[in-house]
Amino acid sequence: MYVVGIGPGSTEHLTPAAKKAIQDSEIIVGYKTYLDLIRELIRDKDIMSSGMRQEVDRCSKAVELARPGKKVAVICSGDPGIYAMAGLVFEILKNQGAGCRGQGAGHGTRNTDRMPAIEVVPGIPALGSCAARLGAPLMHDFASISLSDLLTPWELIEKRIEAAASADFVIIIYNPKSKGRKEHINKARDIILRFRPPQTPVGIVRSAMRDEEKITITDLGNMSGHKIDMQSTVIIGNSQTFTWNNRMVTPRGYTGKYKI
Repeated sequence: MYVVGIGPGSTEHLTPAAKKAIQDSEIIVGYKTYLDLIRELIRDKDIMSSGMRQEVDRCSKAVELARPGKKVAVICSGDPGIYAMAGLVFEILKNQGAGCRGQGAGHGTRNTDRMPAIEVVPGIPALGSCAARLGAPLMHDFASISLSDLLTPWELIEKRIEAAASADFVIIIYNPKSKGRKEHINKARDIILRFRPPQTPVGIVRSAMRDEEKITITDLGNMSGHKIDMQSTVIIGNSQTFTWNNRMVTPRGYTGKYKI
């Protein structure tokens, strides 16, 4: 059983290992929107797709299908271990009483209880693809925070935003806005404004490396005037981040130490 990250979605950014895992699988399981991104690679496969908020059902079914020895791939956008399905698969196996040995040499994990061998195949995460489109905003320490309160209480999310902002981390915001969470991004901005000036650079990338991609570089004081939705990732600079030539850059510190 593979848990595969397909990166931002375009096939040219799919890793060879991810492509091989998909080709090796008999059954493909995933969120329909993500499967549509790799449709050309899975035309000859048995496909099980489902909608939003059906992650537990998807992963449970994938484990069930893999038990008898079927080769199954669970498809995730970005990286499967970052706000995706890898952790859920392992939670399901743990709750089913499976005892897995450590993963090594790319051969996955296997146990003696007819649990499937598991291999997590990494992909380019959204923070990586969005950072590349913006320039180099993640050259120094950063914190990644999801604003979705479906599984995490908003009070805890607020604490994490405050901690990251006060410690001068570059902040990557996943899941910034949805139909039911229109104000969370504004609340997050207001918290960060307590620690950073309105001129702090902000990058907004929507659908990175897909046909409908849109890149915006603005600042903390004006970010609310730009379109932000669930397809967007927001990167908020630290005290040293600057913009140059339509790029957003967080210096690593070379200028202060070396002659460049």
